[in-house]
Parts: sequence; C-alpha cells; structure tokens
Amino acid sequence: MPEMMKAAIFVEPGRIEIDDKPIPEIGPNDTLIRITTTTICGTDVHILKGEYPVEKGLTIGHEPVGIIEKLGANVQGYQEGQRVIAGAICPTFTSYACQDGCCAQDGGHHAHGYKPMGGWRFGNTIDGAQAEYLRVPDAQANLAPVPDGLTDEQVLMCPDIMSTGFAGAEAGGIKIGDSVAIFAQGPIGLSATAGARLRGAGLIIAVDGVDERLAMAKRMGADITLDFRKVDVVSEILKLTGGRGVDVSIEALGLQSTFESALRVIKPGGTLSSLGVYSENLTIPLDAFSAGLGDHRIITSLCPGGKERMRRLMQVIESGRLDLGPMVTHRYKLEDIVDAYDLFSHQRDGVLKVAIQAG
Repeated sequence: MPEMMKAAIFVEPGRIEIDDKPIPEIGPNDTLIRITTTTICGTDVHILKGEYPVEKGLTIGHEPVGIIEKLGANVQGYQEGQRVIAGAICPTFTSYACQDGCCAQDGGHHAHGYKPMGGWRFGNTIDGAQAEYLRVPDAQANLAPVPDGLTDEQVLMCPDIMSTGFAGAEAGGIKIGDSVAIFAQGPIGLSATAGARLRGAGLIIAVDGVDERLAMAKRMGADITLDFRKVDVVSEILKLTGGRGVDVSIEALGLQSTFESALRVIKPGGTLSSLGVYSENLTIPLDAFSAGLGDHRIITSLCPGGKERMRRLMQVIESGRLDLGPMVTHRYKLEDIVDAYDLFSHQRDGVLKVAIQAG
C-alpha cells in the first residue's frame, strides 16, 4: 500500500488545489476506505469562498463512496473489500445531544456532536472525502454497506443531499395531502421535493429560475413549477392554494429573499423548514411573521447521519421508489477537481451534481 495519496486541500479563500498528503492512520474505532466516487457540495463552495472557515491544508469533501481498505481492531461486522458509504455527518453517538436525538421531529435525527454541527467532521474538523483515501471515525456507527446492484452514482446522494433534503420534508412534518412549496431546486431542493412526494404531499410547488432544474423538479415529484423570473411567486402560490397558503414551505438556498418568500406563503400555523446555508444575517419581516402572533413554526435541520439513516436511504433507492442518479450531470477525475470546482461554483452548463471519480 502506498504511503501518499492525492487530495483536494483548502489553501486559502478562492483556492482549493490537488496536493500529496500522507494516507491517514487509523485508530481501533476507525476504518480506512479507498474512495471510488465523491462529489462537490454547495457547502464546499462556501469553504472555497472563505464564507465558512476551515484550517488551511484541510482535505475538503464530505460525501464518500468507497471500499474498505483497513479495519480498526474494534470495528466488527465489516470486511475489507466491502463497498460502503458513510454519512456526511458522522457523530460519535456519545454526546448528550446525540443521545437525546438532536431533533425530536419524527423520533430524532442524529446530526450533532458536543456542539452545534459537531457531528460534521469530514472536510470540517478532520480530513474529508475528496481524496484517494478517507479515515472514517467511529466506523461501527457510521459505515453502511452498499447493497449489491446499486452503482456508486445511485448512492452518491445518500451521505448528504438526500439525507438533508429528506430532513427538510421530515422536519416540516409533511402529512398526507399537505400543500408544500420548495424554494430553489438545486440538489438539496430537488431532494426535498422528492421527500415531500414520498411523505404524501397532495400539492408540491417547486420554485426556481433555471429551466433544467424546473424540469428535474417535475421528475422528482413536483406537481407545479414556478419560474421566479416570470411570475410573482408569493402571489401565485397564494392563488394556487385558494388564498390559504401552504402547510409547509422549504427554503433550500440560503438567501434572505427566498427565506422571506417561504415565510410569506405559509398558512397561519404553518411551518417553514429551512435547509439553506446562510452567509449573512437574516431579517424576519414583521408583517410576514404576523408580529410573532401567527403561530408559525420555523425549524432548521442538519443532515442526519449514522449507518441506520444511510441504510434507510439506500433501501428507498433499492426499492425503485426514487432514483437520484439523473442529478449527476458531469463527471471528473480527482486530479481534475479544480476544474470541477470552477464549473460547480459558477453553476455553468446546467450542472446539478458532479461525480468525482477517485478510483
């Protein structure tokens, strides 16, 4: 086995580059996986731009698909050579927050560690997945075997965007027959659209300004798509719901404008489920918030992790109920990841997700 590997590292704001790094050492509770496929997330772009701080020299990325190369002495029930994924969020399951379930909605999601976002370690507090090898901490709790017959690209969305998008639908408490509006149809928003359909929403309205994304939203389960370039989205959603407003709105972009629109379209007593990563302070308009008397519910979610969450997501895919593979619009080799970042960060050529092939 070689001693060095290729990895995408954060150099400074505006620069993520490929460099050589030592292959990670593992402890008794860890597993080393050889990455076969990974991808770039919108959060990685925030890191690239310096909007989310990480240490210089850190390997970026948090969406691993790979093969077990080496098992820690305490990790049981897995085999070297086995195909696996690990959630973008890989909590220890020992913190108070994690044992309390982190989020009470639907029985609790396991996302946090000892502090907010503490369960997000890959590409945040430890080296991440945009590399040839990855150390998975607390592997017994976080590694999930990939079912035979599923390709890397079919399960590539499970570690982050599928889990996050579904969490937005779950945290929103969508019930059978609910009306739901999803603002922004990037990968997270598309996954939220799919999650709303799977939870039984009766009317799903997807909002975006890119034709290809609106078309993909239809494939993911949207009943109606609205192009914010052409219509007043808030007025149109209120019209579509007979003035009632939607039961649940999901904000999946992280802008003041989409957050405010998502708040304005929910019914009295409705829920705004926020998934966006915000890089500036948010302001809640007094009228849209009914001066605090509208019985509104605003909830945020962090991508739930752990092997059981990953198993459930892959079971949805294996059953044929959902295929997120079409979201992969571009493919790059790991050594060309700088070009992939340029494409993805500038949202050129109809890009949705980029598959980075490391092996």
